[in-house]
Amino acid sequence: MSAEESVDGGDDEEGPGIREGVERSSGDPKVLLAMNAVLSAWFAWMVVWGLDLLGAATLSARNVATLALILFAVTYVAVLR
Repeated sequence: MSAEESVDGGDDEEGPGIREGVERSSGDPKVLLAMNAVLSAWFAWMVVWGLDLLGAATLSARNVATLALILFAVTYVAVLR
């Protein structure tokens, strides 16, 4: 029995599995936007910190916020497509 069969091959008496539940769930857009904002800010801080370490940019709140807004906008547009 493969791993996929063991996950999907549960008893039908239990009802729909997790896959069907996830596929039908639309999620809360506010949670997705909050996650996007937090992850964009964290990633922007890491990138600017690395650039500061290399001497290519200054680690400042303005640089981190600018990159975070750009990342947030790009991921938002990419997800809506």
